[in-house]
Amino acid sequence: MDKPIIISIIISGLLIGGALWFVSGKSGEGINAGDTASVSAAGGKQIIDVSAKGGYSPRLISAKAGLPTTLRVKTNGTFDCSASLVIPKLSYQKFLQPSGIEEIAITPEQARGTMRGLCSMGMYNFQIRFQ
Repeated sequence: MDKPIIISIIISGLLIGGALWFVSGKSGEGINAGDTASVSAAGGKQIIDVSAKGGYSPRLISAKAGLPTTLRVKTNGTFDCSASLVIPKLSYQKFLQPSGIEEIAITPEQARGTMRGLCSMGMYNFQIRFQ
């Protein structure tokens, strides 16, 4: 084999290996335990904070069911697909401002079961598990 072909194969292997390592590190993030750090309570209401940039963080959130809830989605220089937020359970669809906070009201009746939020292309998502 020629030296340039061997070098190309090595570089391709490193790129593919790096991509797989990157994806495997992100895919399980928060899936097992759920993130309660992004949930706060005040005056009988709960507030859930999610950031949107290059996806949504945290990806899995555990919250109390049956409480009036405000979902606060924070953007900071967000120009990717995650700026187009869809929450099917709420019939919510909106292009978020590139920087700012969008507050979404969730009634006690809606705050039950699992609620998914995703970008309009379905590439990025998050879940809120009301328990």
